[in-house]
Amino acid sequence: MELIKITQVFGCHPKTKPLNSSYLLGNHMAIALPQYGLKAYAVLYARYGAKEAFRQSALEWIVSTSMKKKIFALLLKSGWIKKDKDNTYRCINPSVAIRGLLDFRVPLAIKTAKRPYAFTGASAVEIWSDYAYMQRGMEKSPYYMKVLQKDVHYWKDFFSSKEIPSYTSSGSTIGEYIILVPVTSLSSEEKDGFRVDGLKESIAFAHSNEIYAYASSYMERKYGAAA
Repeated sequence: MELIKITQVFGCHPKTKPLNSSYLLGNHMAIALPQYGLKAYAVLYARYGAKEAFRQSALEWIVSTSMKKKIFALLLKSGWIKKDKDNTYRCINPSVAIRGLLDFRVPLAIKTAKRPYAFTGASAVEIWSDYAYMQRGMEKSPYYMKVLQKDVHYWKDFFSSKEIPSYTSSGSTIGEYIILVPVTSLSSEEKDGFRVDGLKESIAFAHSNEIYAYASSYMERKYGAAA
């Protein structure tokens, strides 16, 4: 049973790890490939498997030099092959690469953003409660973020460049996705290296639904009068 289900159904306090821990970041991250990249990977894996090394010349009889370089750059960036020190390459095992499609990229990506934001709602409760409440599993991992209305296009482009789906106000998909909540003004506090709605606002949100009962109690115990 995924942690998201355990927490939401039973309201318990399972052993959790921070949002930027290896639990959430995974051991291998991959992104989806366009058809030509997937076919190239299939050719390489069918010929070399996951253990035998190969060079870029492995594709010379199939594609042009410029296309070969494009394919190798794509496969490296997408996490489907790895480069050895002697300028040879090896395929990532497809079962590992496929699982990597569902790994969590948002915690690292958000640290490179250049515009203000604040995790809000359930995401703020998650962070302020030190993950006593967690809303994510591999099959569904939403993040709720307040952003300035004027910055919506920036955030759409930002997450698109990271291969992370984003929606304005509402939406859903398999795996990780962002719900952007446009606002005209924005304030936030720092927690665990992330910008988050204020503690009192987050506790008030937690009080709005019994699903967050453990998290709200945890926050009140931890922060006392500050809550």
